[in-house]
Amino acid sequence: MSKAYNFDWQIEVSPRLLKGDYFDRWDEENATLEQNCLFRVDTYGFFIYWQSEGRDGQVIELSQVSDIRPGKAPTDPKIGADLMANALIYGRGNIDERTVTICSGIDFVQISHTNITGADPPTAKAWIEGLRKITHNHKANNICPTTILRKHWMKISFMLNVNQKIPVRSISKTFASGKTEKRIFEILKELGLPSGKNDEINPNDFTFEKFCDLYHKICPRTDIAVLFDELSGGKDYITTKQFVEWLNETQRDPRLNEILFPFYDTNSALRIIDRYELRANYRDRGHLSCDGLTRYLMSDENAPVFLDRLEVYHDMEQPLCHYLINSSHNTYLQGRQFGGRSSVEMYRQVLLAGCRCIELDCWDGKNDSEPIITHGKAMCSDINFKEVIFAIRDTAFVTSDYPVILSFENHCSRLQQYKLAHYCEEILGDLLLTKPLDTHPLEPGVPLPSPNLLKKKILIKNKRLKPEVEKHQLDLFLEGCDSEINNDNDLDSAANVEGEDGPTAYVDNLKLRDDDDDEAHPELNVDINDDGSRRTILGQIMKLKPSANLSREEEEAFYNGYQHKGATTNIHPLLSSRVNYTQPIKFPGFSKAEERNIHYHMSSFSENVALQHLRQNPIEFVNYNKRQLSRVYPKGGRVDSSNYMPQIFWNAGCQMVSLNFQTPDLPMQLNLGKFEYNGNCG
Repeated sequence: MSKAYNFDWQIEVSPRLLKGDYFDRWDEENATLEQNCLFRVDTYGFFIYWQSEGRDGQVIELSQVSDIRPGKAPTDPKIGADLMANALIYGRGNIDERTVTICSGIDFVQISHTNITGADPPTAKAWIEGLRKITHNHKANNICPTTILRKHWMKISFMLNVNQKIPVRSISKTFASGKTEKRIFEILKELGLPSGKNDEINPNDFTFEKFCDLYHKICPRTDIAVLFDELSGGKDYITTKQFVEWLNETQRDPRLNEILFPFYDTNSALRIIDRYELRANYRDRGHLSCDGLTRYLMSDENAPVFLDRLEVYHDMEQPLCHYLINSSHNTYLQGRQFGGRSSVEMYRQVLLAGCRCIELDCWDGKNDSEPIITHGKAMCSDINFKEVIFAIRDTAFVTSDYPVILSFENHCSRLQQYKLAHYCEEILGDLLLTKPLDTHPLEPGVPLPSPNLLKKKILIKNKRLKPEVEKHQLDLFLEGCDSEINNDNDLDSAANVEGEDGPTAYVDNLKLRDDDDDEAHPELNVDINDDGSRRTILGQIMKLKPSANLSREEEEAFYNGYQHKGATTNIHPLLSSRVNYTQPIKFPGFSKAEERNIHYHMSSFSENVALQHLRQNPIEFVNYNKRQLSRVYPKGGRVDSSNYMPQIFWNAGCQMVSLNFQTPDLPMQLNLGKFEYNGNCG
């Protein structure tokens, strides 16, 4: 297209961050302390970089920074004493108030924490505010190749050695992929730069132009050279006329509207030549060299993505079910589904990445203490529910203002369910949507509210009691008649839940799983001991052989031997009353769902079941998703936390296609790329 797009990707960096401040950098894991480091940020907002006396320069790439947090004092007494000793010289205020923690990493699991302690609390506050402003700049992930080259050059220029020089070894390491060091040293020599393995280069001599020359010699664009020869007919330039013809015939999308996106003409071609051709004599004659063509093709004008779609460009006033929602499966897990480690940090990381639907598998804590989050009886570690809610409060709306859905997989007793509801209300406060909007009552035929109406709101997805049952039990609860409702042995509890047909059997106080129950998690076949206690097949085996020693085949065999246990149908009325636009029900079938026309009802499907619906009833499935929400989750056999391709279900309009964020495989990469569009709003 001939209409140029001005890609304004930069966020202004605070003058204070550009100038820099002195901090003490410390790391408890490695028991290291680096004092009096001058920390700065470059003008593009690419790097946090620093150097201290007697040490090499270091950088943190801001595109890898997920969070900037007020820090805490170190628990290591030696580091704490050294920090306080330095504070006696120039510091004011306690360590907590003077410390900033920078969280960074290339995935959601391996997160590094860089702790820096400044001179006083105002310094720490200025850096927290300044860094938060320039973090999560997703546009900077889509800069053109030329700007990426500048970024690489800047990184090399910041990582100076103790002599304030650039080691040749650093340059060879940058271009190490597929190239021998010998060839790199030869090219450096051709460019008139020091080329010995242990040599150093003056930063003033290693200009960006020299770096680009080095890059093009090491990684020549032979494809562009071939194209240029075809266009020029063997000459060392192409004319304006040749350039216009090529732009219109090859570069312009013929589907574009000719009025909004007119054809290239001489003036538009000359504008490009003036901008990218460095030779003055060529510019004056309207000629373009091979170098000029290369610069043009590596600019923002030829971006591989639609740059204008990196802003919020969708109409956000449609019902919630008309949007794809960035969704996480088993959010708490850092690794495998079996014997994996759970972490509160995972909730922070996925929310900071723009995820808008997270999963909380809630179970009773030991000795009826605090509710926990864990993966059923799959030998995974557990985390405290309350800590997770604090993490959600702090990170839910850092990168996006659009609503967050808490997908509860509730296995708790009623007493612990009360704690779930209480902690959500107490910690989340006004962020929690506790009742439906006046404009969108919970009535058949009423569409879901739009994302704009639900901005900065958190919705709970949990089974809900039937309205009359909920009202009666809530009245009893508010009157203080807890004993009448806190009865976990209610045989007809399923009959009290919306969308449930009631249990077909009741055995040993275990709820049975429906075929299409809201996302059910695996629990092993349960036997009952003579004393009434439960034992599991896997539990007996694990006493003999710990999970760390299980082979992959054994893991899968155990996992496939699970008998799934769905979420409890014995719901506390307070928790039930806090559910509104995301009410999960047993899938009634497409015809019944259409007949009911209840937009706030939703169902969850494993990938296998969803694929079966897609094959057998594609039109009905699409129509269902036009009206109400659906959630797809990985099949139980994905013990390794691998992912399925989400595009299959996005094509059918499934909104919440949940993936294992801890696994950076191709489906997860596709998910991250998909949601970078529309302003990374989730």
